Amino acid sequence: MSILISVILPVFIVLAFGYVVRWRGLISDDHVDGLMKFAQGFAIPCLLFRAIATLDLGENFDPALLGSFYAGALTGFAVGLFGARYLFARTWEESVAVGFCGLFSNSLLLGLPITERAYGHEALTANFAIIALHAPFCYAVGITAMEVARARGASLAAIPAKVLKAMFTNALIIGISLGIVVNLATLPLPEVLDDALDLMARAGLPAALFGLGGVLYRYRPGGDMRIILFIVSVSLVLHPALVWLFGSLAGLSTAQFRSAVITAATAPGVNAYLFANMYDRAKPVAASAVLIGTIACMFMAAFWLTVLP
Repeated sequence: MSILISVILPVFIVLAFGYVVRWRGLISDDHVDGLMKFAQGFAIPCLLFRAIATLDLGENFDPALLGSFYAGALTGFAVGLFGARYLFARTWEESVAVGFCGLFSNSLLLGLPITERAYGHEALTANFAIIALHAPFCYAVGITAMEVARARGASLAAIPAKVLKAMFTNALIIGISLGIVVNLATLPLPEVLDDALDLMARAGLPAALFGLGGVLYRYRPGGDMRIILFIVSVSLVLHPALVWLFGSLAGLSTAQFRSAVITAATAPGVNAYLFANMYDRAKPVAASAVLIGTIACMFMAAFWLTVLP
């Protein structure tokens, strides 16, 4: 209970504040969209750029860490995909959208603040290593699978171009990519620029959490509750359990192990709904999974924090 109160609850209070403010009509959907545009389009890319630009890539991009996390994520995608197809008789396109919900954890808006509050800012290096590949990996898997499902025997030659276009018009991926370039080129950041980036970065997570509350107000539960609970179970139980198993077998350090499991134990991110909306497939299910998963994450994250070393 102390973990729930001291670590998890403050994060969700900010999120709930955004929800209540939107519910009471004190801000509009346009205000929420503008705030999320600032947070996800500018402030968080600055946060990721600054973190990746100064990260020791050789030390933190550990194949064991990344392999443990993404093997669990890819398994979650496969379970969601084939579960939707064969357990719930969804079309292949809808099944891909459901699989994407099991693939895309909310590593930024939930994983980062929960890890930071639990273990301190210095514990985030493994989180940033995971996040650096998160959006590129998930979008590459999801878009490729969706385009293959939509092709239905037609030529697949255009798929790589579609995947690359979708990935590199994403502000988060642009911020990560620029950070990697600066890091590898060992370019020093001028102090005044670093201070400006720090100001933007500090605003990112609080603004995004508050905005996420407003966004979730739109996503009233709808669709087949069985498949929604199936997605939430894949995201909050199966994925972190697999990362625990893979991380134990790979011999991750305690800090890496904590970051990987906590990141895996977060709800489907808003990008899961955006992906479903982009292809107009399984939108009510994806929206409800984001909402219900985010609420359930408060309790499941407390459980994983309790059992972590």
